[in-house]
Amino acid sequence: MSKVGAILITFFLGELGVHRFMTGKIGTGILWLLTCGCFGIGWLVDFIMVCCGKFNKKDGTPWITEE
Repeated sequence: MSKVGAILITFFLGELGVHRFMTGKIGTGILWLLTCGCFGIGWLVDFIMVCCGKFNKKDGTPWITEE
């Protein structure tokens, strides 16, 4: 996933948990979907982590592979 693509997905669809479903984090993806991104706080934390390149997939590998 490119960094720009990851940022756009997280920004526009992050409150629905789409970025979490894409990285294999199904349980928290459902939580994000039902609580609108943990009431916006979880979405903001994830957005900052994606922007910094620190957001990982379920297996621990980085989600952003291209710069």
